[in-house]
Amino acid sequence: MDFVSGVGNINIDILYSGIDQIPNEGEEVYSQGFDVQLGGGIPATMINLARLGVPTKFSTFLGNDMFSNYAKEKLTEFGIPYKNLDQGDRVPVTITSIISTKRDRTFISYNEGFQYTKEQEDEIYSYLKGSKIVEMSVNFLDIYKRLKEDGTILVFDVGWEDDLSLEKYSEYLTIADYFTPNQKEALKITGTDNLEDAGKKLGEYFDKVIIKLDKDGCMLVENGVTHVLPPLRNIEAVDSTGAGDAFLSGFMYGLYHNYSVKDAIIFGNITGGTCVQGYGCLSRYVDEKQLLAMAEELKRDL
Repeated sequence: MDFVSGVGNINIDILYSGIDQIPNEGEEVYSQGFDVQLGGGIPATMINLARLGVPTKFSTFLGNDMFSNYAKEKLTEFGIPYKNLDQGDRVPVTITSIISTKRDRTFISYNEGFQYTKEQEDEIYSYLKGSKIVEMSVNFLDIYKRLKEDGTILVFDVGWEDDLSLEKYSEYLTIADYFTPNQKEALKITGTDNLEDAGKKLGEYFDKVIIKLDKDGCMLVENGVTHVLPPLRNIEAVDSTGAGDAFLSGFMYGLYHNYSVKDAIIFGNITGGTCVQGYGCLSRYVDEKQLLAMAEELKRDL
């Protein structure tokens, strides 16, 4: 049976919300809201895909610490099959405290790193083999090359980095079928100062260039023609954490069901737009019936 999968580490988010001002050193404030959730990355995308009825699974690194055990419980609760590859005694998950104010977010993260050996490459490849779509992450290039030869659709997304560049990720971009940066990331990775030039640079790698425009929707450059696909309307955004992963879930839902790229992006705009209306990566989402109904309404604007 076809499925969607990926490999990568898990993030645990400790969320404080409803704060007017981040405290200075030596000060204390109380938040109005508090939660602990699985954070962004591949797990969030897989969970939201499963909510849309798409079969998913992924490989990850979990230890015996309290945070890893929390992750195991949540993955079981969400019904996500996973293969644990960790063989060390460190804490292999990333733990992030997120403070959300009315203006923005601030983060403090801790990560001891996961242990990945070349001997595990065949094990990971065998687990992902048979996927219709794989979400790519950094560190597993050789596995993606093997999956590419099998005909797997590869979707690559990358977060912000100060040294983000085409040179750094050239090998990933060369084998990826789709790349989904936001506009800030697109400008940074291409070294350009406008979206038109960024689109041309990315067009050297992709027939269909996708650049997310945040609240303004998503840009698609196809056959030399630029389209701006509309965002979800009437959004009351409170937290952008996980919006990119949520977009990917809708986008890959469309690819999985053989919709056009335009339709897949519209699905992504809906799932991403829904996500930002709640705190954290997983608190707000749509099911398949809601997604399809909302997509029909958005397409009337095209």
